[in-house]
Amino acid sequence: MILLANVTLGQRRLTMPSFLQQGDRVAVLSPSSTPEAKMVAAGCEVLRQWGYEPVVAPHALSDDGHGFAGTADERAADLRWALADTTIKAIMCSRGGDGAVQVLMRTPLEELASHPKWIIGFSDVTALHSAMVSAGVMSIHGSMCHAISAQGGTDSVSVMLRQLLQGQLPTYKVAHHELDQQGEAEGILVGGNFSVMCGLAGSDYDFLRDADDLILFIEDTDEEMTKVDRMLHLLEIRGVLQRLKGVIVGHFSKYKHPENGFADMREMLHHYLQHYAIPVCYAFPVGHQRPNYPLIEGCRVRLAVAADGTRLAFVP
Repeated sequence: MILLANVTLGQRRLTMPSFLQQGDRVAVLSPSSTPEAKMVAAGCEVLRQWGYEPVVAPHALSDDGHGFAGTADERAADLRWALADTTIKAIMCSRGGDGAVQVLMRTPLEELASHPKWIIGFSDVTALHSAMVSAGVMSIHGSMCHAISAQGGTDSVSVMLRQLLQGQLPTYKVAHHELDQQGEAEGILVGGNFSVMCGLAGSDYDFLRDADDLILFIEDTDEEMTKVDRMLHLLEIRGVLQRLKGVIVGHFSKYKHPENGFADMREMLHHYLQHYAIPVCYAFPVGHQRPNYPLIEGCRVRLAVAADGTRLAFVP
């Protein structure tokens, strides 16, 4: 693992887990909904092609009868096994869905901090990312089994994830959007699924609760504009928006629009965020649509939003 003296969240110094070596074992587990067995198998095959040894967790393919991949106790046991097993070097979640929050109460922050290793996933896995960063450990918001196997692990985003796992910190450049708020900022990157992170508000697992050096990225799917409006104002009521150094707006998909008099989600977010003197990037490729760039949660980044586009650089 790598201790970075210049990367802190509140009073906690953040740890960057060790990057992977050829032959390393990668646990595949399901903290949320039940995945399709063939999708997990396909994801495991890509991990093998990348030079790793996938190990499917005992309950990764289970179904408790309510759509979850086993009971909350079983899913938590899988996570704690993967963390404690010293031969496991990283954890890839099979899919998102629902239920990861049930695992948190059964996984103390001290246990997450004691076993720093990469957790990879997005969507409902945002709950685990928030917990990991709250425990002082970085994690990876990125593709899971379905996405890495869709094109055999050779598509550009899968290549980005593979290179990141090998230790190549990325710098991303994306096109300018007409709503972008120009400016530059440096801070700790956190974020993910907006509704999942807001559901952790005020808890010990909430990575937004006590930090004032954050660049926040948000994305969501199947959420109405009115609900996103409420969640954004929840951040304002909590004082989070006022402490942010920058905002990155990712994909918002499968929502009803127009609504509330706004043409779309970006226009609504801009209506509120324009009042903050911080850089804001719209249409960043992260979330439930492709492409979904891998991002390191808890890592220091430099964000530059300019007339010719946005640059996001991860710095050690």
